[in-house]
Amino acid sequence: MLLRNYLMLPFLLLVAASVTAQITDPKATEFYEPVPPKVQAAPVIVAAPSDAIVLLGKDVDTREWVSATTGGPVEWTREGDALVVKPGAGAIKTRRTFGDVQLHVEWRSPNEPDKEGQGRGNSGVFFSERYEVQVLESNGSDTYTNGQAASIYKESPPLVNATSVMGDWNSYDIIFSAPVFNKDGMLVRPAYVTVLHNGVLVQNHFEIKGTTAYIGLHKYTAHPDGSIMLQDHSNKVAYRNIWVREL
Repeated sequence: MLLRNYLMLPFLLLVAASVTAQITDPKATEFYEPVPPKVQAAPVIVAAPSDAIVLLGKDVDTREWVSATTGGPVEWTREGDALVVKPGAGAIKTRRTFGDVQLHVEWRSPNEPDKEGQGRGNSGVFFSERYEVQVLESNGSDTYTNGQAASIYKESPPLVNATSVMGDWNSYDIIFSAPVFNKDGMLVRPAYVTVLHNGVLVQNHFEIKGTTAYIGLHKYTAHPDGSIMLQDHSNKVAYRNIWVREL
């Protein structure tokens, strides 16, 4: 039986690759049911512990960040103690690379009542520049459940919808375990992620299926540790109080 399964593996991999290649419609990987129930919660404001690396503090110093496009200085806008996406400037990423981490990040959606779904307060927190925890104004607008706030984008809806009302702050506390590959580039251990949204558990040690993709099934490609990245999705999402602990 083991030999038979071993012989079938290349065939199954070819079938999976073929199925992925045939998916050209982004709607094929969008799911709308069941809808996570809404819960009321408040953001968890936590000062960085002594062993944390402060990525964005009250002084909004961006020395830990670079443009993900050019590698040059960050062009986002400073507003008080927050850093706000400048639409068109592109994503930003940390100068340092990280493997297994605990990350705290606070974000606020802009006041955009005229927008809906994925066009409303859209951004994202990426690990290794490729695995996305979605940022979206999901309190007063509907979208596919595996694309709403605190989803593992196009993979896993949150257990509940704990999003604050439009314009209020949210917090994410995320435990990310990076994938492990052997010297030949084969996956030894997938990535895992746990997310608390405004203090509420919404992703419970979820096994990530691969690199986030808008179209098609997610799959792994071997890579070293990468940066933490914040997405520019053309909405003026604000970020503050970001710190990380290496695990």
